Amino acid sequence: MREELAEVGARLRAVRLARGWTLEALASRAGMSASTLSRLESGKRQATLGLLLPLTRELGVRIDDLVSPTSPDPRVRRPSIRRDGLVIAPLAPEGSPIHTYKITYPPLSELPDLRVHDGYEWVYVLTGRLRLRLGEQDLVLGRGEAAEFDTGTPHAMSAAGGKPASVISIFNDAGARMHIHSTETARDTE
Repeated sequence: MREELAEVGARLRAVRLARGWTLEALASRAGMSASTLSRLESGKRQATLGLLLPLTRELGVRIDDLVSPTSPDPRVRRPSIRRDGLVIAPLAPEGSPIHTYKITYPPLSELPDLRVHDGYEWVYVLTGRLRLRLGEQDLVLGRGEAAEFDTGTPHAMSAAGGKPASVISIFNDAGARMHIHSTETARDTE
């Protein structure tokens, strides 16, 4: 809690400056001295409800906007999944509303079976060339190319040529279940 309170002054100052107000103007409107507000913003004075309530009222913000918990660690630390020759590296936290993965497709002599499921998928090719069979279309996407498609259309993907293809793939819950979860799924222990 101490860390959250230590940042109140800086957040308060940022809101005041965003409104274009001087110390004196806000202090006067909130019924306190400019010196009290200055000490509060610089962290030299402890934030109390008695001081914050008139300030937040004048600034049009909530106390929660000034006293927010410390941000969680944004790094994603989930193991890669290896399935059917694919290497699937999660790029979003577990439970994220958007399922984002880096998927490396191996080169195959035959395209995998076409699949159908609810939702949409978006792929962006990082390296190599990706073969995308989408209904009657047989496409090859190169590095820097992207595709978005309705996954209700029969589709399959693999690397094109003799080298693996790495892509960023984003899909909904149904797509995550279809692509990621399988009885043969083995977690990468590296």
